[in-house]
Amino acid sequence: MMKLSNQAVGALMMALQKSLMEQSDIVPVLATMEFVASTTGELSVTNPPVVSLDGMEVNETPEEESTVLIPEG
Repeated sequence: MMKLSNQAVGALMMALQKSLMEQSDIVPVLATMEFVASTTGELSVTNPPVVSLDGMEVNETPEEESTVLIPEG
């Protein structure tokens, strides 16, 4: 049995937020996600979506399993 890791759940939520903000279809973003299985039976996303907010880039990294705000430019 496989479960989504907290990072994978966050990546799915980022995909949903991105599609809502851009008023676009979520399916292409989900279709490009690449999942990897860990030894604990959890799935993680190797290429989470990136969402840009008012000059800030939001990027969830698999290593940190948290959201990082990075100023653009």
